[in-house]
Amino acid sequence: MTSPAAKQPFIRLEGVSKTYRFGGKEFLAVSDVTMDIEEGQLVALVGPSGCGKSTLLKVLAGLHNHDSGTVQIGNEVSPFTPGRDIGMVFQQALLLKWRTILDNILLPAEILGLPMAASRERARDLIEMVGIANFADAYPSQLSGGMQQRASIARSLVHDPKLILMDEPFGALDALTRERMNLELMRIWKESGKTILFVTHGIQEAVFLGSKVAVLTAGPARMAAHFDVNLPEPRTLSVKTSEQFGQYTKQIYALLGMD
Repeated sequence: MTSPAAKQPFIRLEGVSKTYRFGGKEFLAVSDVTMDIEEGQLVALVGPSGCGKSTLLKVLAGLHNHDSGTVQIGNEVSPFTPGRDIGMVFQQALLLKWRTILDNILLPAEILGLPMAASRERARDLIEMVGIANFADAYPSQLSGGMQQRASIARSLVHDPKLILMDEPFGALDALTRERMNLELMRIWKESGKTILFVTHGIQEAVFLGSKVAVLTAGPARMAAHFDVNLPEPRTLSVKTSEQFGQYTKQIYALLGMD
């Protein structure tokens, strides 16, 4: 009797490397990264600043081509171009100051030519989901940094992509707002069921958020390890005081040579 075929991962990175070339010089940013990601996971990519985490996200987004290895998302194998199945959230919210929050969230739908009546309804649902329902007609300057990032997350979801790429989205926030946004992201992830790759250089943030953590070494980024994180659900901030949480953080410190 033959065993059933193993389920294909949603994302497969195999031996991925990327070199930047400028001024007659070469800079190896990512080297031989291999990892599988299942659909619906929230994977935290953690490593030192400048280690190539953002480069890896840009390769997945189709914004940069890699030099060697294989990148596969669903049934599509790189090289590929940016498409409607990917949403992005950056460190800064990057909202257009002359557009209302609702109109900012609708921007991807406009660019992709999606039916606007249905998109507007979805945008309003997302505004409620991210907790800024009273600010749909406000302008970015009228919102705090954390509220702007909530709008940015809603914008990344409006075209119903399969994958969300988040590049240190809470790095510019104060510590308390960042903690609140971590909790909000966990809730939004659970409600949306999306696959999320979350780049951070915060070790505790990676452990708290990730259903899986991938640890990248100092540039060029090499995969030191990746592992599932099994913590009590639903996760609350009190889990950070647990022995199990401490063990995960110690493991990452050791992988980064910081123990």
